[in-house]
Amino acid sequence: MKIRTYQGMTPKLGERVFVDPTAVVLGDVTLGDDVSVWPLTVIRGDMHRISIGDRTSVQDGSVLHITHAGPYNPDGYPLIIGSDVTIGHQAMLHGCTIGNKVLVGMGAMIMDGAVVEDEVIIGAGTLVPPGKTLESGYLYVGRPAKQQRPLTEKERTFFSYSASNYVNLKDKHLEEDYANL
Repeated sequence: MKIRTYQGMTPKLGERVFVDPTAVVLGDVTLGDDVSVWPLTVIRGDMHRISIGDRTSVQDGSVLHITHAGPYNPDGYPLIIGSDVTIGHQAMLHGCTIGNKVLVGMGAMIMDGAVVEDEVIIGAGTLVPPGKTLESGYLYVGRPAKQQRPLTEKERTFFSYSASNYVNLKDKHLEEDYANL
């Protein structure tokens, strides 16, 4: 079963959400309207909450988790992701905060307590270390992430384009899935 209750917490899904049958979404998770969760993705809200905004796409093989509360981090860190975010294939987001209109490149890793402001591109394979803040309006690349350059106007328009593209694609998947029931 792809949507699972854990410790009495059942994921809350917005309107027109697509979760691929091979993905797992469990626990204290909220998915906004038009969210798409693609094959082999894990979204595990078992020890803290996860919130994902409208029109966000979580690509194949991504792992989304939290930081639990404990002696080294008394409050833990939830995973908060804004709207119009595209999370590339096999990205790992762990107890961090992602703003609106963000592109997380394939294989990127964003660690505990990191904050990614609105309108940021994180290059493929980039590592955002714990507690680091990525300032709005820039491209970041590297391991660890370094501010590369300001975003171009064309890159800024890509956020809405990408979100719309994945909303349209997930709608086609939903239509096909319902047709096969």
